[in-house]
Amino acid sequence: MEKVNLKTATLKKEVTKIFKKFGLSSNHALISTNAIINAELVGAYGHGLSRLKMYCDRISKKLINPKPKIVIKKISQSISQIDADNSIGFVAADIAIKKAIKNAKKTGIGLVAVKNSGHYGLSGYYAEQAVKKNLITMIYTNGPPAVSPHGALKSLFGTNPICFGSPTASKIPFILDTSISMINRGKIRFAARNNKKIPEGVALDKFGKPTIDAKKALQGVQLPIAGFRGSGLAWMVDILSGVFTGGNHAGRVKDPFDDFSGPQNIGHLFITFKTNLFVKDYNKRIKDNIKKIKRLPKIKGIKEIMYPGQNKYKRFKMNLKKEIEISDPVKKDLENLKI
Repeated sequence: MEKVNLKTATLKKEVTKIFKKFGLSSNHALISTNAIINAELVGAYGHGLSRLKMYCDRISKKLINPKPKIVIKKISQSISQIDADNSIGFVAADIAIKKAIKNAKKTGIGLVAVKNSGHYGLSGYYAEQAVKKNLITMIYTNGPPAVSPHGALKSLFGTNPICFGSPTASKIPFILDTSISMINRGKIRFAARNNKKIPEGVALDKFGKPTIDAKKALQGVQLPIAGFRGSGLAWMVDILSGVFTGGNHAGRVKDPFDDFSGPQNIGHLFITFKTNLFVKDYNKRIKDNIKKIKRLPKIKGIKEIMYPGQNKYKRFKMNLKKEIEISDPVKKDLENLKI
């Protein structure tokens, strides 16, 4: 497969120009670009440039509002609700995490619900913003049908990521950002576009048979982690980010690539709180917690017990020094979108 490399700064300028061409303001274009490039830098390619054409297609079809009138409703000093007016998800999430941070700094806890939003990329990207302000955070968002509820024949839940972030008293934050499916849907879409196989045991085709064919997996069902437990977690996220916020739920979130019958109306829930609400020495305690676990005896072949976020941080730092590799399908997308 033909690939090209581009400097991060060059790529940011190109993507920002494309978003502006499709009607986003300079600020909203930059917010969206930064989130997409971050996904590339941490190695989450299924949430990066491979989705750019999809966002632009949905803007063109008036399913994403490039000039949204976003309304923030104050419920209390700690609690806010945001109607994103079908904005691109990056912008809604950026406003929400900043509001949640502000609320937590004022009162100790911030709770922000978002409705009428779209796909916002990586939850961990927003969690990092809260952690940098010395806050603990939990973030939930639902998605289009991909995983079937335990015992059902039809997919209904999204891959519904669960995200938790905490300061660690070091420069590398603790960020657990994981979908409830064996692998996230972005990885399967990325594999399908690049004619790659997916691992065994992560998906079934439309006939209910195990498959390693990414295209067949997209037409079938993704498997949840840990069987009925993963299905239960997906349901929990659907309640928190869909039912609770006023967003779509119970399989009503539209697939951004395949369903152009209307806006997605995804719901997000952002929770942030200060580390010193119950103890005054959180940094000391979390440092002790991590040190204790890292000192445990290791199984053969393991050099270090890593906490969630360490590998992603290392990839980010390493990739930041290099040019971003662009696959042929993404290169064609960029060329077509610039026309």
